[in-house]
Amino acid sequence: MSSSIRGLYAITDGRSRGVDALLAACEPVLAGGARVLQYRDKTDDHPRRQREAVALAALCRRYGCLFIINDDPGLALRSHADGVHLGRFDRELDAARDLLGPSALIGVSCYDSLPRAQDGLAAGADYLAFGAVFPSATKPEAPRASLEMLQQARGRFPGTPLVAIGGINADNVTQVAATGVDAVAVIDGVFAAPDPGQAARHISQAFDH
Repeated sequence: MSSSIRGLYAITDGRSRGVDALLAACEPVLAGGARVLQYRDKTDDHPRRQREAVALAALCRRYGCLFIINDDPGLALRSHADGVHLGRFDRELDAARDLLGPSALIGVSCYDSLPRAQDGLAAGADYLAFGAVFPSATKPEAPRASLEMLQQARGRFPGTPLVAIGGINADNVTQVAATGVDAVAVIDGVFAAPDPGQAARHISQAFDH
């Protein structure tokens, strides 16, 4: 299943819209070619998060898109998501694997650290995320992962799906795709674009080669 991590990996922007508005925001992005959708919501409104995650899981199934939950293995299990993405992994990765089972996709944030990526793989991660590649409005304090570092990661982890994140949009995605990463994780580059579906198509096309 990790081989499906390719092209546009869209991440919801965390704004509380309600189920219908969230689905309406995400559907053009999936129709535009997103191969992965991550639900990211840091609030403690658990009933709303549950409703939204279940609805998004169903939408992703319609489009043949992987559905990932950010930092909440329990919600991933309850919503029948394909996996979870962890910002920290150590014991949390083991706990997530025990809860979700061997077929779940577990990704880890490696920021700008190749040793951290190596540790993630050793702990059983299925894919590795690096960033921020460019300045990011979502996480302005995030460490920067250069294009050169992404190329180094591609050489060091040749069989592992690599995801680049941070400030990526339709204007700069070709630079990132040229490093050899498998996918780009994008929030504002699609959801804040004037035409999210068109932005999704443009970003996805950068990986058609």
